[in-house]
Amino acid sequence: MEHLRSCAKTMVANVSSLLKTVKTAEDEAAHGVRALESAIDAISAQLEELTSDNEPTRDAAPEDVIRVSKGVTIATAKAVAAGNSGRQDDVTAAANLGRKAIIDMLLTTKAAAAKAEAVESGHRSITAAKECTTAFRSLLELVHSILLKPSHDKKQKLTVYSKEVASCVSEVVQSAEVLKGNDWVDPTDPNIIAENELLNAAASIEAAAKKLALLKPREKKHEADETLSFDEQILEAARAIASATGALIKSATAAQRELVAQGRLRPGVPGSDDSQWAEGLVSAARLVAAATQSLCEAANSAVQGVSNTEKLIASAKAVASSTAQLLVACRVKADADSENSRRLHAAGFAVKKASENFVKAAARSDEQEEDEEGFAISKGKIGGMRQEIEAQEQILRKRREVEEAMKQLKRIRRNKYQQEEGD
Repeated sequence: MEHLRSCAKTMVANVSSLLKTVKTAEDEAAHGVRALESAIDAISAQLEELTSDNEPTRDAAPEDVIRVSKGVTIATAKAVAAGNSGRQDDVTAAANLGRKAIIDMLLTTKAAAAKAEAVESGHRSITAAKECTTAFRSLLELVHSILLKPSHDKKQKLTVYSKEVASCVSEVVQSAEVLKGNDWVDPTDPNIIAENELLNAAASIEAAAKKLALLKPREKKHEADETLSFDEQILEAARAIASATGALIKSATAAQRELVAQGRLRPGVPGSDDSQWAEGLVSAARLVAAATQSLCEAANSAVQGVSNTEKLIASAKAVASSTAQLLVACRVKADADSENSRRLHAAGFAVKKASENFVKAAARSDEQEEDEEGFAISKGKIGGMRQEIEAQEQILRKRREVEEAMKQLKRIRRNKYQQEEGD
């Protein structure tokens, strides 16, 4: 009797374990189905919210609608793949991704349409989002049907349904473009970035020129036959360079706008030749602005008596070098026979001439300072030997400084080239 009871208990335990295993298997086999049903319900509820009178729950712009529409395209591909594989994990992932993508698209579209200048464009955008959501929901319903009762014919329809969703996504994007209005420009367009950077460079140079205009030479006594002091020469030369670089940037801006107006630059094509050209133009404009600012700072320091001629000359040469780089960047695309191109080259020549004059003024001032300082040479042997040793020491120190500066320059250039290759 005791043996029978033990056998009965073992049998009950085995049956219970079997039932649990079956239930677990059923749950695992159904979690994809439940995820689909939950996604379809959530999408349907959000679709009703799209056309309701409730205020949008977020702030969005037309470009945000275009951005989130890409998520719908990705979710569509995932849903098709899940329908073909029939795996529960694939279906669950596709359902969750599609739910998020569609809800994001609906919320963003409603917010962007609410700010539309024209009522018609807002209605068009809402309608496009509604049709896209309906098409995607039908795709999920087809995947649900395939899971419950698979068939070859149903799987064949996945491609048809996905093409319908793709067509609707395209309409969502087009309607978002209409929401922008005629005055809207794409802030990610390389051509727009280039124009804005040129304008920023012009503003930077203009600000530096205004600071130069306020500077005054140090008060010092001059001889009767002197015309301009060192400070005055440096300031005049620096002002000439600032004026010339300002004109150069404005000419480059006009030339760039001319190319866009002529349709010779394709808008917003990342990685294209036009995009790379625009990036080169941006880099060159930044260098011109930075070099001009550095020059103005050096001139200011010179006037205050805390700068040397080497810094002035290096700054002027940097302006000339960056100007040459900007001209090369412009020549790649510009029409050589256009009026804007001629003005650009004339402005570049003016910068080159002003930079040369600046270098000459700084060199003359250096010679004048050496003459003014004077140097008493000792006539005694001991004193003369000491002066000679000191002079040689200065030469060695200067050479070492030059060598260190050259090494530093090489490191800077090597780092710059590595960064450019990485970009």
